[in-house]
Amino acid sequence: MKETYLGVNVSNLTYSALIEAIFADINKKKKSMIVAINPEKVMKAQDDPELKKLLNRADYQVPDGIGVVLASKLKGGKIKQRVTGIDMMLNLCEEAAERGKKVFLYGAKPGIAEEAKQELIRKYPNLQVSGTLDGYEKDETKIIETINEGNPDIIFVALGSPRQEYWILDHLDKISPSIFQGVGGSFDVISGRINRAPEIFMKFGLEWLYRLVKEPWRWKRQIVIPKFLIRVLMKK
Repeated sequence: MKETYLGVNVSNLTYSALIEAIFADINKKKKSMIVAINPEKVMKAQDDPELKKLLNRADYQVPDGIGVVLASKLKGGKIKQRVTGIDMMLNLCEEAAERGKKVFLYGAKPGIAEEAKQELIRKYPNLQVSGTLDGYEKDETKIIETINEGNPDIIFVALGSPRQEYWILDHLDKISPSIFQGVGGSFDVISGRINRAPEIFMKFGLEWLYRLVKEPWRWKRQIVIPKFLIRVLMKK
């Protein structure tokens, strides 16, 4: 159930279908990786074969950017909605709380993962967060041992992309979780350190516009969206 845009695979599953597939993987103890796909990553992958290989190595490539949804519509695909990285994480935490599965938060600056943990437990009181560890820890042995001691089913890795995805691939067989998701700056948002766009912007897939208004210097990054769509339309 995947579509391909400029050589990069994207899942066309809905949140609910993804949740069922992911928790089936947990029950089978199958190691799976979730990566968020947006036009910026796809365009970078055009000049970086290793990045393209990395993105396609994931089991679930969720359509995080509105540009990916538009590309699917333009090409007659089946992607109907964005599946953002942070909302995928929150959906997984909600379901983990209901199913008695454990999660681990790794990454971000010191203290932020712990703040995100407290907010997640406030939001989902039954959630078992088996541990947190900031992204500035350098002791590889400590990182592996701390995660394995917590024995989580799901680990959320907030090291920035693509560093977090390379880290996941390097640790898939070294640590205990079944599900690995790179979540970028999600801990900062969940902890309240950074505000998300207002609901009206998110509803219409205009978070990029909100960020552009708040941070005008991002315009060079946002121009990637039309470039991506033009490339998709030109590709036979």
